[in-house]
Amino acid sequence: MPLRITNEANRCLQCKRPLCREGCPARTAIPQVIALFRENRLLEAGKMLFDNNPMSLVCSIVCDHMAQCTGHCVLNRKGHPVHFYEIERFVSDAYLDRMTIERVPFNGKTAAVIGSGPAGMTAAIMLARGGYGVTIFEEKDRIGGMMQYGIPEFRLPKTILDRYKARLLEMGVCIRPHVVMGGDLMIDNLFRDGYRTVFIATGVWRPSTLGIEGETLANVHFGISYLARPISYSVGQTVAVVGMGNVAMDVARTAFRHGAQRVMLFERADKSPASPHEIEYAQLDGAEFYFRKSVSRITPEGPVFCSSVLDAQGRVVGTESDEELVKADTTIIAINQRPKDKLVNTTHGLEASEKGLLIVDENNMTTRPGVFAAGDVVHGSLTVVHAVNDAKNAAAAMMRYMENNG
Repeated sequence: MPLRITNEANRCLQCKRPLCREGCPARTAIPQVIALFRENRLLEAGKMLFDNNPMSLVCSIVCDHMAQCTGHCVLNRKGHPVHFYEIERFVSDAYLDRMTIERVPFNGKTAAVIGSGPAGMTAAIMLARGGYGVTIFEEKDRIGGMMQYGIPEFRLPKTILDRYKARLLEMGVCIRPHVVMGGDLMIDNLFRDGYRTVFIATGVWRPSTLGIEGETLANVHFGISYLARPISYSVGQTVAVVGMGNVAMDVARTAFRHGAQRVMLFERADKSPASPHEIEYAQLDGAEFYFRKSVSRITPEGPVFCSSVLDAQGRVVGTESDEELVKADTTIIAINQRPKDKLVNTTHGLEASEKGLLIVDENNMTTRPGVFAAGDVVHGSLTVVHAVNDAKNAAAAMMRYMENNG
């Protein structure tokens, strides 16, 4: 492994206009990191990665690299791009445990972070490094959000998130688990108790429903709920997955690892919206793909599909009158997620769009002064690196707000 990573680093052309960086949503200084690595300045390379993207270790594992850094490498034109994510993982993994954490003197101002996913963790790190007191309020028992409960263990080892928690605590970040904001406590309570700003990073945890007959049956489940704790479910031998996005791919691969012998995925359109590499992994695991299938109802024996009618642009505009029962022990619905509405319903002045996404301005501040938001709760389901970049902008705006408002 070390020799292979070194060889990858040595293949970098150190382009004056690095397309790899342009392809990275976090604008990682890829050539500079590689240059430091080649000079055996490992910790300096790690610091550069972490300062720009605190979730660099996670991103090196779960990002769609062919759509980002690797896919934009100029050497990709010859079919042999530099696999920067391998270098990034090696460097970031080494740095996370060896980084020097200097506690910045407390400046007397505190901020609350609701949610501990990639956006929440990024904001907490930036704020703590700025000298602000930070408390993370997490609804579940462990930090990580979708990284902890939405990405399977075989894709992202959860020990990585335990290591992040240790670093957060060393930085002075406080963590309160098992607190439901909008239920146990309200945002108004946070301002009452002296928090100057509030950052919402609660993600999208409410599964979208199909609104069809059969969704309440005992052998029907939602994909995001299944991924949170698959050991709680008995899916049987045959599983039908309605949907073909990235969550559906994780559901299919997880089902194979928990007893399923056959997993079928069904998509209304004629192509999958999932990342190509996630599709390939699911295919390697043995998942079967069926396109132009619109589910009409679900029975105890399995889902019933009709053939989709598409227009010239590939959009679903209707269904045929045919029906096909697909026998399955379990049906898992994995079509999309949206935010829960507890905070909007319990916070005066906090507004959301028709889709339930929080409305923010150019500084990531919501319609409630002093309350900021970033990540999936604002934009819908995106990637870890997109959440990180959004949270960086929000944290910087929060610090400006606190300095300008006493």
